[in-house]
Amino acid sequence: MKGKRILLWDLPTRLFHWLLVVAVVAAVVTGQLGGNLIDWHGRIGLAIAGLLAFRIVWGMLGSTYARFPQFFPTPDKIKAYLAGRWQGEGHNPLGALSVFGLLALLIIQVATGLVGNDDIAFSGPLADLVSREISNRLTGLHHLLANVLIALVVLHVAAIAFYGHIRKQKLLKPMITGWKDDAEGESAAGGGLLALIVALLVAAAVVYGASGAWLPAPPPPPPPAATPNW
Repeated sequence: MKGKRILLWDLPTRLFHWLLVVAVVAAVVTGQLGGNLIDWHGRIGLAIAGLLAFRIVWGMLGSTYARFPQFFPTPDKIKAYLAGRWQGEGHNPLGALSVFGLLALLIIQVATGLVGNDDIAFSGPLADLVSREISNRLTGLHHLLANVLIALVVLHVAAIAFYGHIRKQKLLKPMITGWKDDAEGESAAGGGLLALIVALLVAAAVVYGASGAWLPAPPPPPPPAATPNW
């Protein structure tokens, strides 16, 4: 039944979305500029790692439309959408493909960044866990996929604009307010306080693990050679 106003996106999902937008833009800018900003690039990468960990947990424990099983783009759903027969709230099957693609790409970017280096003074917090050769190869992949990430983000924004201006479907407003007008389904349910605490604890644990703070401290540099007193 259309005409209902429903809660589509819960507050944690919306906060995740907009924090990730800011973090990804900051990561791209600092990564492209490099120089003294590369340390900030690394810190932002840790923040993205925490956000992704949160979203993965929230995708299982969160409210109705935030859960991955609810919008996973199966072949049948994609066929139904392309044929104009798909009905539902939240991410449509093509939008879901975009979401999962972006999440997967960001996970790879974080993983490669954690063990990467810039050939000058910066090394990822977990770079000591792999050989220099592997670190260099994964750094190259990190740089290559950065361009893919930019392209996917541009495509994502273009799709939102297309649905807003051509199909007259307001995708942006519900991600800001949480509410959708003229909806067919029911308001989101689930994703209570306990689920939120679990997701936050997992995110904090991932940030700690990714930071390398648990690794043993490197040995101090050897003392300078004594200068002969002629």
